[in-house]
Amino acid sequence: MPIPARVALPLPNPLVGRTPTRRKWLSDHCSQQAGYRCAVSFSATSDIKVIRAEINQVLTEFIKRENKYLAKIGPELDPVGIALEKFLLDSGKRLRPLFAYVGLIGASTQPNKELLSAIASLELIHVCALIHDDVMDASDTRRGAPSIHKSFEKMHVDNHLVGSSAQFGVASAILIGDLALIWSAQMLHNSGISSQDLIRALPIYDEMRVELMAGQYLDVYEQSLGTQSVERSLKVARYKSGKYTIERPLHFGAALAGASAELMQAYSNYGLPLGEAFQLRDDLLGVFGDPSETGKPAGDDLREGKRTALLAIAQERANTSQSVQLKKHIGDPNLTPSMISDLQQIITDTGATSHIETMIEELTSTSLTALNHDGISPDGKKLLTELAILATNRKI
Repeated sequence: MPIPARVALPLPNPLVGRTPTRRKWLSDHCSQQAGYRCAVSFSATSDIKVIRAEINQVLTEFIKRENKYLAKIGPELDPVGIALEKFLLDSGKRLRPLFAYVGLIGASTQPNKELLSAIASLELIHVCALIHDDVMDASDTRRGAPSIHKSFEKMHVDNHLVGSSAQFGVASAILIGDLALIWSAQMLHNSGISSQDLIRALPIYDEMRVELMAGQYLDVYEQSLGTQSVERSLKVARYKSGKYTIERPLHFGAALAGASAELMQAYSNYGLPLGEAFQLRDDLLGVFGDPSETGKPAGDDLREGKRTALLAIAQERANTSQSVQLKKHIGDPNLTPSMISDLQQIITDTGATSHIETMIEELTSTSLTALNHDGISPDGKKLLTELAILATNRKI
């Protein structure tokens, strides 16, 4: 049977505005998970929960529409569509679309559904990065569930397919991550924004993707080196996470608004230090995080031997006996809970943990100082202040 011709499907019309009472009920009582199903209007708001709900709604519409197209190609693709939909909608903080949204608001531009769809496309870049990251790190879990490559490895086993189950899982995850990246571009191009808006946003969109891939490679390369460096670890953090999480999404929203170069610079002054603080918090969570909060096993970075700034500082400050233990055990995939606890204590005793906390506090303070720029709207300043605290405390 021939594959049906691809046609552009119109998005449903935006819902009518809600009353303040109804909007408060939605915010208070509807699920905050990414699969949020409550209907919301598309309008300017300073409530992060409501903004995230609006982002979730357009992502839900997009992924369900695209999965219908995959299903028409053949039932073999059903597991692909199901896995991507579940990965996208079952959880996620939506930080990148949130910062892009606030970049728009800070430039005194009000959102509409077309702009929201363009902004939401950034989440699919993040999905690509996470799926590929799990492959590169050989990580078995993500958000408390099997990672994509492990899920498809299991599918290979369960269906008694031939060949290597592990290789099938890895190959499937690479392709599914690639599909998420393609869908991101598709969602942006089909968002309905004007040609002028698209032309302004594309250079930022392209730069964001290039910087992300550069950061991913720097991370892989850093893991292959026999030495640790705080400076190198921070560089990896800047490109792999910081810039594409905060600075570039802010620039993306500002570009959609046609913002000035001065506002773009103000966003960089805010976004770069905050992005580094964000990644440093991630480093702490990778060693000390609660699995129920992180969705990863306790001490996962210790088992993987991640070359983070936290571990580099611990190595620099360790005495002889501490250094021997760190070098001996970090990177051992068979670390027991007791061994992880011992390593956590060593890292704390070196002063590395408190040093990272101080760095996070100082970087966040530097970031917030940038909000004194007169070109950022009052609503933008309010939201950026809130996001800075939430992102570095990881309570979003």
